[in-house]
Amino acid sequence: MSRFGWGAVARVSFLVLVSALIVVPLAATVLGGFKSAGELRVEPFGLPDVWRTEFYGEILGDLQFWRYLWNSLFISLVTVFLTLLLGSMAAYTFAQIRFFGSTFLFTYLLLGLMFPFAAAIMPLFLTVRNLGILDTPWGVILPQAAFGMAFSVMFFRTFFEQIPADLFDAARVDGCGYIQFYFRITLPLSTPILATIAVFVFVQSWNNYLLPLIMLNDRAGYTWTLGAMDYRGEYIQDWNRTLAFVTVTLAPAVVFFLAAQKYIVAGLTGGAVKG
Repeated sequence: MSRFGWGAVARVSFLVLVSALIVVPLAATVLGGFKSAGELRVEPFGLPDVWRTEFYGEILGDLQFWRYLWNSLFISLVTVFLTLLLGSMAAYTFAQIRFFGSTFLFTYLLLGLMFPFAAAIMPLFLTVRNLGILDTPWGVILPQAAFGMAFSVMFFRTFFEQIPADLFDAARVDGCGYIQFYFRITLPLSTPILATIAVFVFVQSWNNYLLPLIMLNDRAGYTWTLGAMDYRGEYIQDWNRTLAFVTVTLAPAVVFFLAAQKYIVAGLTGGAVKG
């Protein structure tokens, strides 16, 4: 017990408790899609007596479901691309180029982290309407990318500042300018932070409900979050169908997270220590 004392036991117990708070509801959601309505009321967290696959099969065979999924996937991937590209470019400028007002601009940009997304929903709606992109995917993509800039620039700048200056000096001797250095050296070295920010932005965009609700009116353009509410309204008494729908639509975000999880810790800790 000397190496595994009460402090370690407390930490492990706390982590197990937190994990259970996340895993148990997810497991109940997945299992709920295999149960009858009666089993959900009597034993919501237990295993089903009979594994019913018709609800999952019905959803996977519905073309409208795949349309919801494609809309969400398109919006999320384009949001990730724009956030990574524009955020990394802005952060690279702040990290590598010193110019008058750079500190003020960076601080002003970070003010975006202080304001909740919902506080700007009315100005966003008016701006999107005036731009003529209301009820289109771009009406959701552009605001999401804009609100993700402060977060991404903050992480990118911290990471980019730790790239040795000697590396840029050597590249400049070989005729490599700022733009070439950004694409050929900075980005390839930034895989961990790119993956980390991509995961956060993708999951946030995938699960966004308020912005699509305000910007999208045509059912053909609904994301899965709006589709889930639409599906819930159609089968208001069938919670097993709703749980099956939620399970299937959450799967891409979980897969995306698991595929990039090995980069997340490296990306979050990469800028923690000056080296």
